[in-house]
Amino acid sequence: MVPLYRTSLSAWPSCFYSNFCALLDRENEKDPNIRISYTIHDSVEFLDVLIGNIQGQLKTSVFRKPAAEPYILPYTSDHPRHIHSSTIHTALLRDVRLCSDVETFDQERLNIEIALLLNGYPPKFISHHFKQFFKNYNASPIYQDLHVETYQQLHLQLLNESLTTDQVPQQQGNETSNGYIKTKPKKQIELIIHYRYESGPLKKFSRELRKLWEKHFCYENSSLNNIRLILGTRINKTLENLLDKKKPPRTLLRNIDSNINRTTMET
Repeated sequence: MVPLYRTSLSAWPSCFYSNFCALLDRENEKDPNIRISYTIHDSVEFLDVLIGNIQGQLKTSVFRKPAAEPYILPYTSDHPRHIHSSTIHTALLRDVRLCSDVETFDQERLNIEIALLLNGYPPKFISHHFKQFFKNYNASPIYQDLHVETYQQLHLQLLNESLTTDQVPQQQGNETSNGYIKTKPKKQIELIIHYRYESGPLKKFSRELRKLWEKHFCYENSSLNNIRLILGTRINKTLENLLDKKKPPRTLLRNIDSNINRTTMET
């Protein structure tokens, strides 16, 4: 979509709009699979960003599709705490990058908090990770009193970080092409244990197991001191996972058909 802002049309020549529309119509005729739509409006949405022209000032915010449910989170089953905390961090990170002013961000922050509460997140857990997010970026005044200057600095900082992270793989490729290859350290022996996570009795299982491991196996002169313990979690299946099963492999179906034919012949 090509946005044409209504407030700026008065500064353009009278024939500009008609010439511009004729140009887009000609481009539409080149390829039937590509269609360009154009409209005149004060705002336009692109992916998850809403871009507006408010009295000559560019304003950006988070765009949500009207047909989408506003309070649905990606995880509906039991997950470890660090995954839930990453959900909060990712949501706040996106809102800071997309919202151009602190008032709009504060409204989006309230929407995040409501969505978390409706999905069963404890208020103390939400408050802790909200404060931790701003503390990590040295921007606590934003959470306390909506400090405008601090928010603008954080907004620009996170925007620049999103641009620089996209350039890191390219720079690493240039370093390896120039002959600068870092030698990897020797891999440590790892002991990986998986368990099915539950938000009830097993919530503190990993912490308690690490204490027992350090107490009974990592004593002085132990042969297991150089072994790294890794605890992985398996997620409980939801009703959707149980209902939406993939088609069994062809070999299994073939064996089932042969067994059915065998039983019918015997009878």
